[in-house]
Amino acid sequence: MKIEKNPKYLVAYCTLAGLISSIIISGLLFILDIVSKTPLGTFFAVIGSSLGFYDSTTSPYVGLLLHFATGTVAGNLLGQGALFWDKLIPFGIKRGTILGIITGISLWLILFLPLTAYITQPKLNMFNFSAPNQYIFVIAKHFQGLYPIVIIGSFFFHLIYGILLGLISGRLIELKYSVGNTVK
Repeated sequence: MKIEKNPKYLVAYCTLAGLISSIIISGLLFILDIVSKTPLGTFFAVIGSSLGFYDSTTSPYVGLLLHFATGTVAGNLLGQGALFWDKLIPFGIKRGTILGIITGISLWLILFLPLTAYITQPKLNMFNFSAPNQYIFVIAKHFQGLYPIVIIGSFFFHLIYGILLGLISGRLIELKYSVGNTVK
């Protein structure tokens, strides 16, 4: 089935799906903080502190906003790619889920792994010996020795993100074209 590409909807739905998916994943990361009995927003504080925001009120918010932005941009890129290659149009739940999983794994491979290996983890290791303040020191100590667990766990979070991205974008696009709009 060939879908008449309408860039306005295709990109908008994929972008919206990326934002919603990143919000849901962020909520799961907050739940992980509660379960692991770490301060709320610890994961996001790691992102913020890795970029030089060492204040306990600023670093989690910077990390959270960057997390939302990354998920939104990933969804947008899926939509942009679909404009140029029909096989990337996430029409329907099954196709959307497959494309979403590919997007989530790609995001993990291309962005998360390099940033974690070359920026975040070295900073956390450095903070174990020379942290700018007690807040950052406590966060660094909490993640000491957890690198393999973080890598494996993040893979599953990126899979969940991809599944959500695909389900939401696929369903939105399917609904758009099943309401009597042009499907060729």
